[in-house]
Amino acid sequence: MGHVFEEEKTFDKCDFTKEPFNIGEYEYCTFKNCDFQKVNLSGTRFMNCTFESCNLSMACLEDVTLQDINFIDCKMLGLYFETCNTFGLSFNFDKCNLSHSSFIRMKMKKARFCNLKFYESDFTECDLSSSVFDNCDLTRARFVNTILEKADFRTALNYSIDPEINRMSKARFSVAGINGLLDKYDIVIDFN
Repeated sequence: MGHVFEEEKTFDKCDFTKEPFNIGEYEYCTFKNCDFQKVNLSGTRFMNCTFESCNLSMACLEDVTLQDINFIDCKMLGLYFETCNTFGLSFNFDKCNLSHSSFIRMKMKKARFCNLKFYESDFTECDLSSSVFDNCDLTRARFVNTILEKADFRTALNYSIDPEINRMSKARFSVAGINGLLDKYDIVIDFN
């Protein structure tokens, strides 16, 4: 299990919970239907890679490099993204479950989140300026001292964001989601 360099390789149906995952560098690789649940990925460099229908729940991301990564239809519960190497950090998610994941103090300006579940995820002290939460379920997601300036929540669902403790200038919301900005006041808004 040494340090490897893999380029333009497809890994299909690999179960890294049973077979060893080789720490190293992976460029332009595709991981399909792979299981990384609770796998220690510490120090691995992923560049221009795609993860499709993979389970990365509870994987250790300590000092992991994620540059130009696409996550599609992945299960990604309980991940600590703030432990990743921040140099060149860039990723896209589509149709993933990121519930119970943490993004504390991360800079994710202009991030585009599409069709995601963020149940009880933590965005404390994040910079999410100009980010888009397109059809994302933010049930019990935590926003504290978060920069949400120009962020777009118009199609987001189930959020509860306190405007008094977050920077929200020019953030966009739909009328249907206005309750999510007033939750703490325990008032009822009737649109009839």
